[in-house]
Amino acid sequence: MAIGRNSRVVADNFNNTASLDERREPHRDPAMESDVSGYDVEKTEESGRSMSRVGGNCAAGTTNVDEESVVSVRKQASNEANNSIKYRTCSWQKTAMLLFSEYICLAIMSFPYSYSVLGLIPGLIVTIVVALFVLYTSLIVWEFCMRHPEIRDVCDLSQILYYGWTWVWYGTAAMFLLNNTFVQGLHVLTGAKYLNTMTDGAACTIGFSAIIATISWMCSLPRTFNTLSILASFSALFTFVSVVLAAIFAGIEDHPKGYNTGGPLGKLYGEPDVLSITAKGATFVSGMNAFLNISYTFIGQITLPSFIAEMKKPEDFRKALYAVTIAEIVLFCVVGGVIYGYTGTKYNTAPAFGSLGDEVYLKVSFSLMVPTMIFLGVLYASISARFIFFRIFENTRHKGEHTLVGWASWAGILGVTWIVAFIIAEVIPFFSDLLSLMSSLFDSFFGFIFWGTAYMRLRQADYGPGWISKRGIRGIAGFALNVFIILIGVYMLTAGTYVSRGFGRVS
Repeated sequence: MAIGRNSRVVADNFNNTASLDERREPHRDPAMESDVSGYDVEKTEESGRSMSRVGGNCAAGTTNVDEESVVSVRKQASNEANNSIKYRTCSWQKTAMLLFSEYICLAIMSFPYSYSVLGLIPGLIVTIVVALFVLYTSLIVWEFCMRHPEIRDVCDLSQILYYGWTWVWYGTAAMFLLNNTFVQGLHVLTGAKYLNTMTDGAACTIGFSAIIATISWMCSLPRTFNTLSILASFSALFTFVSVVLAAIFAGIEDHPKGYNTGGPLGKLYGEPDVLSITAKGATFVSGMNAFLNISYTFIGQITLPSFIAEMKKPEDFRKALYAVTIAEIVLFCVVGGVIYGYTGTKYNTAPAFGSLGDEVYLKVSFSLMVPTMIFLGVLYASISARFIFFRIFENTRHKGEHTLVGWASWAGILGVTWIVAFIIAEVIPFFSDLLSLMSSLFDSFFGFIFWGTAYMRLRQADYGPGWISKRGIRGIAGFALNVFIILIGVYMLTAGTYVSRGFGRVS
């Protein structure tokens, strides 16, 4: 098929007929060069040093790759200047909205449960540490994409990262599409359960799932992230209001749900008990599940190359990363800590909306989460659709113009992804367990292993063989840190996969 044949190599938007080896020597346009400095994720200031492409050295006479990247991005934007549909149009503020909508989601409301297992202080520490690790690895993703502006998604990136091996591209593509489709399926199922709860079962869950899938398909139709960012802004705003209200409601109501009722196990008696440290007797499985629950919420690097590929000024992407990371740490810690503080360990549920004793409070706060239930699936559907669409219609007018073939194909591809998501969410009886297993398998690579490896490839490209010793203590520290990041990924792949059997992910 055209998809498989054309996708084996990374497309170059400013020289679409070049092979992967030829693209390793980027074209230089002195008239379009600028003074953008090179950037090292280990430094906070501009370094001004030469930064080589991982797939090959820069063209002779180019001072650094950040500069060459800006030239390439401008050339890409220039090539589509006369198109009706322009992709390189997203500002860093709009990209930040896309990131907010991805990370500020229903999963926030599972943090109180994680804190009840880990203890409040360890839980807050884990939240901050994981956030900083994800920020660090995201900066590595950004640096890699800046050196290779022809990258359109994480599949292109993986092929360059692993020496142009075709099987890596195919393996990454399979994980990429499966991950995105499972996220879509999860939101179809979550939306259906919400409608079922709000209407007291007025229709069957399958019917509600079909309604959610149809609405999501319609919301997925915009072709550019620039347009989707408008929906993303509303999604992030509604989610923020929802979780803040839930925290306020937990604080002002007299007692959490189930207070002094005994519960199914006869343990729901007494005041909420808040643990500052991990309780004695806590099992490895429960602790690992709590850690994974926090980690899964932060891990989203799989989407970053796709976002960067549509930025007008991708050198500004780190601004979006910093803004989102600060917001995540503050919101996750405050909301998770406050709700856990008022519901305690015994009365805690995941998601924490179920801990609210007043049904009005529960329905008001939970209902404001509906835009996120829809949009997050929409975002991942759009990312999957452009992965397929671009490879079918690269170098054709259907990609950049409003043609019947282009729009029909775009809508059809999206329709297929939502139909598949609907089927796997409704037909597979063990969908929740399978989703947790897939999360451990995919997030270990997309969250950690890829980016520890990317760091080493970047530094080797900069400094050549023996780069660790050449850089002294910084080289040793950087190498050790990124080996640790890779080991975290391996740990999630092994131990995480083991404990994920029977652990449901909230997203």
